[in-house]
Amino acid sequence: MTKIKFGTDGWRAIIGFDYTRDNLARITEATLIWLKKNSTDPKIMIGYDCRFQGKMFAESCACVFASQGVKVFISPGIASTPMVSLATVKRQTDIGIVITASHNPPEYSGYKVKGKFGGPAVPAVLAEIEALIPDKASNWNGDFNHHIENEQIEYFDMESLYLNHIRQAFDLKAIRESGLKAGYDAMYGAGLNVFKKILPEAELLHCEINPGFNGIAPEPIERNLGEFQELIRSKKLDVGLATDGDADRIGLFDSEGTFVDSHHIILLLIHYLHKTKKMSGKVVSTFSCTDRIGKMCAAYGLENQVTAVGFKYISEIMVNENVLVGGEESGGIAIAGHIPERDGIYIGLTIMEMMAKSGKSLKQLVEEIYKVTGSFCYTRNDLHLDESRKQAIIELCKEGGITSFGSEVVTGRNNLDGFRFYLPDEQWVLVRPSGTEPVLRIYAESSNREKVDVLIKKVVDTLLEKSTVTG
Repeated sequence: MTKIKFGTDGWRAIIGFDYTRDNLARITEATLIWLKKNSTDPKIMIGYDCRFQGKMFAESCACVFASQGVKVFISPGIASTPMVSLATVKRQTDIGIVITASHNPPEYSGYKVKGKFGGPAVPAVLAEIEALIPDKASNWNGDFNHHIENEQIEYFDMESLYLNHIRQAFDLKAIRESGLKAGYDAMYGAGLNVFKKILPEAELLHCEINPGFNGIAPEPIERNLGEFQELIRSKKLDVGLATDGDADRIGLFDSEGTFVDSHHIILLLIHYLHKTKKMSGKVVSTFSCTDRIGKMCAAYGLENQVTAVGFKYISEIMVNENVLVGGEESGGIAIAGHIPERDGIYIGLTIMEMMAKSGKSLKQLVEEIYKVTGSFCYTRNDLHLDESRKQAIIELCKEGGITSFGSEVVTGRNNLDGFRFYLPDEQWVLVRPSGTEPVLRIYAESSNREKVDVLIKKVVDTLLEKSTVTG
């Protein structure tokens, strides 16, 4: 019996090892039990991304619910996480399920739970479901086609719903008429069909199904987007948008092929929504985000709340309070006026609209925010370590064994979620084990690319050296 635990964003495991139909049935049964305890007429929305056997896994889940009298709505084809979340709200189901491993490597699949409000289920609900997971699933299944015939399972067109929502939310005509030349890299993920329908004139890359993702994990970070970067430069595009496996995370490039990270995107969104569109509200950012967010909020008279890492913490606040922007370092960002959910395409279109309406390039807009925050550069290094070395580093950070990284002296610490070290000149470092992958993430920020590259090397060298001595 495999112990199933939720990470920062649902359950993920390797297909054919821990991710099996039997284990999926266990977690589905737990969700079913929770659902029946909390609803007298339960209904559920289910979608799946482009990963191997996604359709089969989604139909297996649907059969478990349908066999116990739950009304199931399921996508007839691939659906992004934002599509499922939006459909959950619009169709007023009690919960949504997405069969996806998001940005994880191709050998993974996963199980995300969405609340009726259209965002990640709150931590308390996830904890309740996790506690209900049985050691062995009951024999609740049945034939999918039979459940379709008796209308216990019904197909629901999430794609059309999402496209209509997008067309109402954005001035797509202004984007087209501005002459903005855009590119989109779906990374073989679940955004591959919808973006080509939103902006068919855009240059498209990897907009076909490939469950192996061409051997590259579908995470929209710079090192995974070299081919797209070259396309932007060769085609002289003004902006490039990339989304991950389930299209809830964003990657962004300017016209020079320079990667614009999530920290900068969050700042651009605050600047556009507040200064240009005159909107207000709290800004919520996770522990791994830049402190420049707080700096901009102070300048604009907005509150900035910092949470633990995981969009579920942001979403919970967005449901209950007036939030202008909610974002995390890993590319998951939501804004007011949409569902409380990460949505890479929605955020990308917001940036494109900002460019079209202002007549400014992305580089010019970044320079505009630097006038408020000062310039900065951020990077991340994922260390794939054996468990003993990983734990040795974690213990080292816990025990206060780090007082400097080379010549950079630690001036302060914060252990809200991981181990954040403050250094002179507005520099910082964060050491944090991933909640979804077997890696140790190292984050760093300095004033420019050269300095941050030197800094992160010092950090990695220090951690490896000290963990060897103490491990």
